[in-house]
Amino acid sequence: MKDPSRSTDPLSLWHRLADASVLLDGFHALKHALRFEARVPVAVTTDRAATLTLAGELAPDVRESLDALLTEVPEATYRALVPRPHPTGVAALAVRPSREAALETLRRIPRAAPVVVLDNPRNLGNAGAVIRLAAGFGVTGVVTTGTLDPWHPTVVRGGAGLHFATAVERLPVTELPPGPVFALDPEGDDIRGLKLPDDAVLAFGSERTGLSADLRARTDHLVSLPMRPQVSSYNLATSVAMTLYHWSITGSAPD
Repeated sequence: MKDPSRSTDPLSLWHRLADASVLLDGFHALKHALRFEARVPVAVTTDRAATLTLAGELAPDVRESLDALLTEVPEATYRALVPRPHPTGVAALAVRPSREAALETLRRIPRAAPVVVLDNPRNLGNAGAVIRLAAGFGVTGVVTTGTLDPWHPTVVRGGAGLHFATAVERLPVTELPPGPVFALDPEGDDIRGLKLPDDAVLAFGSERTGLSADLRARTDHLVSLPMRPQVSSYNLATSVAMTLYHWSITGSAPD
């Protein structure tokens, strides 16, 4: 939705808000943010007519909001506002959801869908892909442990703006949301023989080092994915997708 505080000078507003806002990089990130009711005070494009045509073709539900929000700027101005220009020539700033609201969502019991935990992830793009998956499956939220900021611009770009569709926060292992912890590990029980409950906390280790000792100490069940012996591992997002799909066909995932 459009923020009522939007200035008549979008570039001045951009420079004033940029440091404290979430960068929505590209048309699809902005589209998703609007669909999930993000507060977007400013948005720019290098070609307003083309962007609205694209919205009419791919996202007619947000075309009216985009029409009211978008300001056309020269290509050079757009490039000065973003660290890496997007092919769609669209960028916007959004207000990050309150941490308190996200934590309340994550800690609420009972819940209808799991929480995904990325234990000390390293790759920003992988984290974004996981958030996009989580939004698609309707999970309660995504929590990261360690130093990676799940709201880093590269993560938001990888998540295509779908951070606003689920609760996303960084927490220490000692403050994980309630619920039985099912952690993915090659030595765990085959996931095909298990039913993952809706209140599960699904934990995935680092791409390089696997589960941390602290996370292992919190784990109730070690779970493994089917994989032929000659293959060493799956990509993080692939592992999350396989696990959420298994939950979706054995639990109460939304249709």
